[in-house]
Amino acid sequence: MPTCARPNVLLILTDDQRHDTLSAVGHEILATPNLDRLAGRGTLFTHAHIPGGTSGAICMPSRAMLHTGRTLFHIQGRGEAVAPDHALLGETLGRAGYRTYATGKWHNGPAGFNRSFADGDDIFFGGMTDHWNVPAFSYDPSGRYATQLPYIADPFHNNTVAFRHGERIRAGRHSTDLLADTAIRFLEQQDGAAPFFLSVAFLAPHDPRTAPEPYLVRFRPADMPLPPNFQAQHPFDTGHLRGRDENLAAHPRDPDEVRRHIAEYYATIAHLDAGVGRILDALERRGLAGNTLVVFAGDNGLALGQHGLMGKQQLYDHSIRVPLILAGPGVPAGQRRDALVYLLDIFPTLCDLAGLPTPAAVEGRSFAPALADPARRVRTELYLAMENTLRGCRDERHKLIEYRCRGVTATQLFDLRQDPWETHNLAGDPACAGTLADLRRRLLRLRDEWDDTRHPCGQTFWGAS
Repeated sequence: MPTCARPNVLLILTDDQRHDTLSAVGHEILATPNLDRLAGRGTLFTHAHIPGGTSGAICMPSRAMLHTGRTLFHIQGRGEAVAPDHALLGETLGRAGYRTYATGKWHNGPAGFNRSFADGDDIFFGGMTDHWNVPAFSYDPSGRYATQLPYIADPFHNNTVAFRHGERIRAGRHSTDLLADTAIRFLEQQDGAAPFFLSVAFLAPHDPRTAPEPYLVRFRPADMPLPPNFQAQHPFDTGHLRGRDENLAAHPRDPDEVRRHIAEYYATIAHLDAGVGRILDALERRGLAGNTLVVFAGDNGLALGQHGLMGKQQLYDHSIRVPLILAGPGVPAGQRRDALVYLLDIFPTLCDLAGLPTPAAVEGRSFAPALADPARRVRTELYLAMENTLRGCRDERHKLIEYRCRGVTATQLFDLRQDPWETHNLAGDPACAGTLADLRRRLLRLRDEWDDTRHPCGQTFWGAS
């Protein structure tokens, strides 16, 4: 089979998968042999993050940032659409001669999808749906995916308020199997003569977490240990304590109910790992693995009982740290990097690895140099923001979180090296006053660099200062 000059690109994105849900990083219950296989032939980034979100549906701005390489307050709105002057990853690769194809979830508007991809199938426009009855579109070159009803980007559900023209319900097949099969069909048609960009955006492990029975029976709720930072309730208002995600379990949190949620989460990820494995097998079977850059990432994390929370609308690590693995040409095998990176840095990194110029509209920083040099730092600090109630900053050791919600203010400071579960608030410790002051100065500098105060969410948050 001929090998094209540029590497193929396979982007696999999951929905709500937390950073620690890989056996490759030491998870003691959840086995992910296929993701471990990918990490074994590539590089695992242990400190990949999203900056937060401007919508309760965190995946919407997260995916907009990933596909445009732009920072949180420079995407269009909350990410429900993509501005015409913002470059898109798929669009950039397509112009460089790549065959672009996508399957799965797209939460950033039909126009942005068709700018990104020249083909695709089993496309889901929205935030979440029934895994066993996915309302999916075939690719429409005209981009008219909703000719009978306007496109509705519901910030939490958008299961499709009513079925739109052109959708078909994929009944009886789990979304993970459906999308893996669609991706494999595409790979089986590739002959290596031209490079391809394949995006596979799984709907799992987002709720409703209804994995197939063989996976569910692997994880008995009674056997699930509670996380060390489990709490019956969060100590103060975060702005989302009664949001959709937080109402998926009773208040205060019941340990047995949380164990059930954890078991279902693990089962869904185990099933997802099998789907990823089938895609990787197809790459190898077709002789494409050696010239394919594979990127695996999650769009955001999830609490599931940590800090008394269930969702992801916070700035704790369980919500903003995500898995990230790269493998393929130019990527060292069997290595890890602890450099601080964002998902929005993937776009320029892939441009570097593919030998393409990065579009001027992209604001992310390539972490390709960190692949070559383990000591190379990409960012010394990260700016963090959640809607109009939380702001934060972290460096390689400490994290600051500031809360302003319904007239109540609170501050948290964590030493992430000594306290990775973020259970000991050091904000009131006199010995940490210098660290607190330094992070607050950096927070204000990053606020201005990110144009936070120009955004409606930032205007509300910082207007209270």
